[in-house]
Amino acid sequence: MDQTLTGFVASVNGESHLRVEHDFGGGFVRLRTSEAERRQAAQDIRNSESIVLELLRNSRDAHASRIYVAMSREGDKRQLVVVDNGDGIPKDMHDHVFEPRVTSKLDTSHMDAWGMHGRGMALYSIRVNAQDARVADSAPSLGCSIRVETNVKDLPERKDQSSFPTFELAESGSVNVRGPKNILRTTCEFAIESRDSCAVYIGSPVEIAASLYAYGLSALSAIDRAFCKDAFQLPLVKRLAATADPESFSEVASAMGLDVSPRSARRIIDGELDGLEPILERVSIVRHGQNQPRRNGKAPRMEDARSFKLAKEDAAHLAATVSEAFSDIAQRYYLEEGVEPSIRSSKHRILISIPIVKRP
Repeated sequence: MDQTLTGFVASVNGESHLRVEHDFGGGFVRLRTSEAERRQAAQDIRNSESIVLELLRNSRDAHASRIYVAMSREGDKRQLVVVDNGDGIPKDMHDHVFEPRVTSKLDTSHMDAWGMHGRGMALYSIRVNAQDARVADSAPSLGCSIRVETNVKDLPERKDQSSFPTFELAESGSVNVRGPKNILRTTCEFAIESRDSCAVYIGSPVEIAASLYAYGLSALSAIDRAFCKDAFQLPLVKRLAATADPESFSEVASAMGLDVSPRSARRIIDGELDGLEPILERVSIVRHGQNQPRRNGKAPRMEDARSFKLAKEDAAHLAATVSEAFSDIAQRYYLEEGVEPSIRSSKHRILISIPIVKRP
């Protein structure tokens, strides 16, 4: 039996007293602050798109210059993970940041295109409306990863989550955004508004993992990667590039909230899966009155505008050059010299593989 005063009152009057500060009679009451906050939080987040927007604003205000949005859905369950290279959150604050009125912006709350930000209510509102919301990983100066899971039956979203918005250049010179107000469009609009301060990437968890891996390769030297004893000491946006094998890649990705199997990790490491361009590099703008190209009567889906393909003759020349350079090394290590390198190109890299064959 609950012996506390609160428990006794609740057993007599139910839980309504916990929500009311003063009863005026006639059906009028003054709500307690906690109840008013809970009701406001439920209104602040109306759909999956508003969760993404609040997480993006949160990363931007933490001075992130790179923000990665991973989205996936299984049945009615929606998963969202946002990884950034912002200021980061101390471990002892990982849960407190989801409490009402907790903010790091005591003197920097501000208005943006979507209203006031910095009230300390965004993450609280997300947790009230989500099935699960947590800081997957974060530390000061290492960035932050937040994972959110919702049920679309409880928190709806646009049915069309695959169509990419169209951008139309009006005669006045302004750019109009058209298309369903889905997660892609929400992210595009944020990326346009914040284009001077950060680059935004969006895709599936595997695509985002590949993008983080590609960035890590470009940001870390070969020596840094080879002698890194603990990838978890690196900034989140770089640490995947310091993993040694698919299993450790999958483990590090999981710690960031990204579901990546060892099989997908192997494809990323082998260069079979490319990273993404920033979302603003993946859009095209048409002039007013110009028709967007269509396939089967439907607007095109999101595609990268850039691509790279190495010509056969150039690949053959590169292979011959590499083979010649390898011959000296092969002699020193008692390896066969006449092996033929394999050249494979993708959008972001040229992968050269040299088979190692020991002399008999």
